[in-house]
Parts: sequence; C-alpha cells; structure tokens
Amino acid sequence: MISAIAQPAASIPVFRARDLSCVHGANEGDELTFADDLIPDDTYWFSEGATQARLAVESSEAGDIWVGDETGVGTPGASIHLDSCLTFMSPDGTTSEVLVLVEVDPNGNAAAVYALPLSPLSAKTDYTLVGIDAEDAAHKFAELACLSFTRGTMITMASGRQKRIETLRVGDRVLTRDNGAQAVRWIGHSTVRAVGEFAPIVITAGALSNEADLIVSPDHRLFIYQREDAIGAGHREVLVKARHLVNGDTIVQQDGGFVEYYQLLFDGHEIIYAEGIAAETLLVDTRSRPALPPELDATLARALPEHTARAHLKFEVPKALLDTPDAAATLRRASGRTLPH
Repeated sequence: MISAIAQPAASIPVFRARDLSCVHGANEGDELTFADDLIPDDTYWFSEGATQARLAVESSEAGDIWVGDETGVGTPGASIHLDSCLTFMSPDGTTSEVLVLVEVDPNGNAAAVYALPLSPLSAKTDYTLVGIDAEDAAHKFAELACLSFTRGTMITMASGRQKRIETLRVGDRVLTRDNGAQAVRWIGHSTVRAVGEFAPIVITAGALSNEADLIVSPDHRLFIYQREDAIGAGHREVLVKARHLVNGDTIVQQDGGFVEYYQLLFDGHEIIYAEGIAAETLLVDTRSRPALPPELDATLARALPEHTARAHLKFEVPKALLDTPDAAATLRRASGRTLPH
C-alpha cells in the first residue's frame, strides 16, 4: 500500500528584491522591501534581466517556515516570514499580486527579501503599488500549496460510475486506491487567473492512457505503477508532479484566461481516479491549512490525523529523473497501459 503523504516541503519560484525596484515615488531608487517600509502609489519596474530562482522551504506542524537544504537561493535553516501580499496596477488597469517573503537571520534581522509573483510581470512596465495586505499572505501562499482539479474532471465514485467534480457533494463516497470507498469531507472551489503559478497543466487524452483531457494544478501529483523501473526511481510505484511531465506536445501548461479549481478533502490523504488517472487529493499541512475555512478547524483536529502522521514521501520522483524529451511516454509504456481507441 502506498504511503501517499508529502513532507511539508516545497520548492517555489521567486525573484530577488533587486528584480523589482522603485522608479518613482517616496522609495525611488530602492528595491522591493517588506510591508512596513512600503509606500502606496510608488511605481516599480520589473528588471529586464531578472532570473527566477527556486527557494526550497520546509515547515513544521507549528507553522514555522524555514529555508530547506536543497535550495537555489537563501541560507538553509534560516527562518522565512510571509510578510505581505502586494497588489500592483499596470497602465492598462490590470492588477498583479506579488507575495513578499522575508528571510530572517538568527538575530531577527531581515537577511533577504524575495518576490513571488502570482502572475507574470513584464519588464519596463510601470507597476503602481495600490495594495499592501499584511493579513492575507498566508492564505495566498496556502492556495499555491492546494492541489486542485479543474471543472469538468470526471471522478470515479465508489460505485464505479463517473461523476463531474463540480457535481460532487460532501458525504459522497469516492473510490480510493488504498482505502476503498471514502467520503468527501470538504470541497474547495475558486476561480483564478490562469497565469504564472496558477496556470493549469493539460494532460491530453492518451498521454497517460487517459480517455479524456485531465487538467490539474501544476504541482498536482499523479500516481503511476511501472511494470519495470524505466526511469531509475528505485521502485515501481511513483508519484510525479504534473509540471514535471510537460513536453510541449501532449502535456502542456495552459496559460491565459481564468480557471476554476476544485479541491477534494478526505479524512486521509488519498489517491483517487480522475479521468482514469490515479491522482492525489488535498494534503493538509502547515502550508495548505490556511486556505481551509475556519469552521473546519475542529474537524481537522479530530478527524484528520492521517494528514500529518506520515510526514515523508518515499514515492515522489525528483524532476531530474523526468528530464527527458518525453517522460510521460516512457512512464506510459512502463505501466503497460495502451492508448484509448
């Protein structure tokens, strides 16, 4: 039986503070900083030569966040403070949100500031700071950690029949790979701009022997059983992030417009079947929990111990093992499944 629980860790794409600098206003000449020192109506430019870096973060059950060991930027072990969610407006009236994360040194001082844009920013564009929200940063960060299916996804029920995710109700019993029929405890729903980190991954029909397109959030993990270990994972059971399977052909990131995301919560972190593909459900940890409604707190404390009890993931495959021209095709062949007709 698979232990489909992720450790509370992630690798997030960030920019350094110098990549977003004030070009007009009270802080002219300064790089992006934390909320206490920001001034509304200041105008910022995004650097033309900005290079995205991966910030590894880990977290405890108490909610503390720190820089992980395998990070591309920052000092491993240093504390991370989710400072604020900023709203910028471009000349055409489009708004863009940016999360500000502050790395804190052992003396409690700011060692570095990172920007996590929730949608793409363009160079040489005037971005006017119109909103500084120091209360909602944790919620926005949590939304990034919530693994989501999209409207129209067909979910396999306990009876074997297929049901669209938007028609599911709390209490409906869904077929899980490891624990049979399990009742849905909560269903999350949000509509977001399909850009940047929120742009979904489209797994077209047949790419993983699915009969219809499966569209999920970028970090959604899919479960694949290989008859032989074709990618050198060291085991036949693997969990792979959808974003790591993008090949520009049969699996792509769909950027633009809006997307409706749905999250399914069960008593435990489960593997269910979506469009015939085994895929994980929402994992409750210190990153995703702030995205859940407050009325679930009592339920989470009493009925969801399985979300934190298994705090390691032995089957997730690192991106390096999937860095091939078409990892999806390799995994499909290794699974022994044939394309639908």
